[in-house]
Amino acid sequence: MEIRRINAGRAGLRTEIREDAARPWRVTEDPAPLGYRSPFTAEYEAECAARAKVQDGGAALPFQPLSFRDFMFYEQHNIDAARGYTRRFQPRLSSFAKAVERVTGRTFKPYLPKPLWYKEPIYYMSNAVTFVPSGTPVSFPSYSQALDYELEIGFVLNRPVRDADPHQAEAAIGALVLLCDFSARDVQIPEMRSGFGPQKSKHFVSSLSDTAVTPEEILPVWQKLAGSVRINGERVAGPSAEGAKYTLGEAIAHASASEQLLPGELFGTGTLTGGSGMEQGIWLRPGDHLELELPGVGRIQHDIRQPLRPTPPPAGRV
Repeated sequence: MEIRRINAGRAGLRTEIREDAARPWRVTEDPAPLGYRSPFTAEYEAECAARAKVQDGGAALPFQPLSFRDFMFYEQHNIDAARGYTRRFQPRLSSFAKAVERVTGRTFKPYLPKPLWYKEPIYYMSNAVTFVPSGTPVSFPSYSQALDYELEIGFVLNRPVRDADPHQAEAAIGALVLLCDFSARDVQIPEMRSGFGPQKSKHFVSSLSDTAVTPEEILPVWQKLAGSVRINGERVAGPSAEGAKYTLGEAIAHASASEQLLPGELFGTGTLTGGSGMEQGIWLRPGDHLELELPGVGRIQHDIRQPLRPTPPPAGRV
């Protein structure tokens, strides 16, 4: 089942559902179609939609996240993104790494995830209040010249869990969404080297598809899904969910260890392999139209705007 919320003007947000894409949307009187009641007031959620400039009749977020933890499931994404970072920002290191890989036949070790990643799911906490729905114009942050998209699968809890095993954790998933974790790449690495993890490089905006899907049909097949990225109508990448190191249940179970998790908390898989521009050497520019899609899960589109305070233009695509 698909769920969306429409801005009904003075009436606030109207929840609609449909059983599948072949059927029409219909208004539901169910106060908890995702399996839980929102912890936020209707007035607050309407204010969030207004801040995102959702027009009357437009789609708001399918739910308002209570928190956001973003994992990293994909080793190959980490490797390819590291290669893309050095190509743009550290060309001498990139040339050296290529030579090492050519001679050894192995991945340049600094491109691999850190050792802890191989032992347990790792994540960082981001800013849940800066989520906007698909269709919202997204501006470069004023301090960055390297805006990047990241296509991910998001999953939200519909019941509380604590010290859950993976099976119990997976059973607590209320819905899945397509998620875009925007990143300021020229700011991200210096922040992560500080020892405190990403901050301004991630917290300025993230987005969700305007529909959420209940888990019955998607959970058994999510690792077989493949999507697409289009910029200005041109297909530039085909991200894949194959090759995940961890399951959704393992991720939630890890987060729940000696920690109470609540309905409405949102998690991300981390970027699917091929799901970021930095992997491809493709960098967003003001004026671009970005489209992300993962069939069965959702679709996101944004117009990319100039920074609120002008900065020199980002480097051209390579």
